[in-house]
Amino acid sequence: MEIGVINSLRPERINDIFGRVRQFGLKTCQLASWDPSLWTDDMAAKVREQSAASGVYVAAFWAGVPGPARWNFTEGPVTLGLVPAAFRDIRVAALKKGAEFARKINAPAIITHCGFIPENMTDPDFPAVVAAIRDVALHCKSYGVGFWFETGQETPVTLLRVIERAGVDNLGVNLDTGNLILYGKANPVDALDVIGPYVRNLHVKDGFYPTNGDALGKEAQVGKGKARFPELIRRLKEIGFNGELIIEREIREGEEQNRDIRETVENLKKWWNAA
Repeated sequence: MEIGVINSLRPERINDIFGRVRQFGLKTCQLASWDPSLWTDDMAAKVREQSAASGVYVAAFWAGVPGPARWNFTEGPVTLGLVPAAFRDIRVAALKKGAEFARKINAPAIITHCGFIPENMTDPDFPAVVAAIRDVALHCKSYGVGFWFETGQETPVTLLRVIERAGVDNLGVNLDTGNLILYGKANPVDALDVIGPYVRNLHVKDGFYPTNGDALGKEAQVGKGKARFPELIRRLKEIGFNGELIIEREIREGEEQNRDIRETVENLKKWWNAA
């Protein structure tokens, strides 16, 4: 078990890419970027060099995509991921570039949100979304890279269905324990019954279920929401999970976020040792 943190790739950090990870005494991260203009050979060289020098390894590359993104129930279905047809082609191209960058920085996989994938498999958009996912996955595979879904906008059984329909063996899941709750899709403990064999990393996050039909639930500090972490970690051990626990605290960077991350590191160690 290795604990890490989300770490953004930003121009102002290019001379100390992994400083934020080291400040928490951690040895791994998911490197995240929404800016494909940064995914260059020169930047990849900087990442490799600084990873080696710092002793921090990249557990996966979180690849954001161009175009609008609205993290809600009202505009999310028409803006997020590979579901909106108007943005699908440019996003497939961006994710393919992300796969190439991941290979150059020695990351094992790319991660992204694929969007509000139709739960109804007879929806006319469903085959095109699956085809786009298959296209990206095959490109990733050609580079020796996995393609992992971050959970959130889709139910676990929908995600399982897409993985089965796409039929590419490098597909996996980045289980965001908070998103499943915030979007009202599942409890992460129960989700493992459905998608457990595909879980490769976690986003360690917590929150509360939606209380109205238009707004997501509220994020909470890990251990103070509905994710049931001690039980979740016991279940992860039971199914043989051996990936990374990547902490994601979505409040603004600063002392409160830093304090919550440090507390979560200690709690994860305690919960893992007790499981």
